[in-house]
This record gives sequence, C-alpha cells and structure tokens, in this order.
Amino acid sequence: MRKLFLTFFYTGLLPKAPGTWGTIAGAAAALPILYYFQPTTLFLATALLSLVAINEINKEEAQSGLHDASEIVIDEVAGIWLALSMSGATSLQIIFSVLYFRLFDIWKPSVIGRIDREVKGGLGVMGDDLLAGMFAAICSAGTYQVLGYFGMV
Repeated sequence: MRKLFLTFFYTGLLPKAPGTWGTIAGAAAALPILYYFQPTTLFLATALLSLVAINEINKEEAQSGLHDASEIVIDEVAGIWLALSMSGATSLQIIFSVLYFRLFDIWKPSVIGRIDREVKGGLGVMGDDLLAGMFAAICSAGTYQVLGYFGMV
C-alpha cells in the first residue's frame, strides 16, 4: 500500500521522467477538486497529503536505505497541488503552474536546492517540492496577470 501511495498509483515507476509523470498525474487528480470545490480544499488536501507523505517516506527510507528514490513522486503531487491551489484554475494558469513547477523542481534554484541537499528524510523529500510549488504559483499568477494587463488573456 505504501508503494501505491508514494509512487502515486505507480506513475513513479514509469521508465522515463517519473517526476514529470507524477506532476502530470497530480495535476490531473487536482482538476476535479478544483472544479467541484474551492482552491482552499486543494490547499488543505495538500497539507494533509504532505504530512502523511513525510511519515511514509521516513518509513520507506528507513526500510530501503535510499534517500529520495526517483520512483517516489508523491512529493511532485504535493508540489503541483500547492501551486494549483495558490495560482488559479484557468486552463492557462494550470499550464503555467505545471511548467513553472517542473522548471523549479528540476533546476532547484536558491533555497529549493539547499533544502534538497541539506534536509534529510521525508521533510527533505517533500520540502523542496513544496517550495518549488510555492514559487511556481507566484510565477504562474504573475505571468497570468502580466498577460492580462496586455490583453492577451
């Protein structure tokens, strides 16, 4: 059951770019939540998911001896959920959120990379992606606002 959760229904086991697949699957899972409920619901779901994931990742790392195994993509799911809950739910904002999130998750600028390198356990695995999600939300919302200012959306 832990593997199902940590790989987000086994999307983390896909052979190429498991983080990208986890992000896409997470975004797809967020869409009905955003459609039927308020973004606050997705935000709270992200908080709950993150707390459970930190605990489960700690158990998995203790058992496997590996830190931040590539098949664990629940951190990408939490990151994109955070981005989507904060940035907005138009089609364009969803696309911007996914693109910015992947950019920050791969590039790991500034404090995102520092968390990735220095914080161990489940908190480290989840922390960099949650921060990447927050940065992605800010950039997505900002990009959408600038495009709106110039009448492009």
